[in-house]
Amino acid sequence: MSAGESISIWFFIGISLFGNGLLILGAGLYQLVHPPAEPVVLFSLHANVWWGAVLSAVGSTYCYRFRPGP
Repeated sequence: MSAGESISIWFFIGISLFGNGLLILGAGLYQLVHPPAEPVVLFSLHANVWWGAVLSAVGSTYCYRFRPGP
């Protein structure tokens, strides 16, 4: 990175999305292995696994697309 060049805010948003996606995905995978005693109505859809994967994919795409440097 040369002097005076700024880093895009979308790069940091990508880091945030990726990190949060990994946390949500990890919690969802844990719930697959250890299901709760009283699951919610739509537990069988495993929304936290899907949304964690989607957020991780979008975050990694943003990090790649808006990475600093040439």
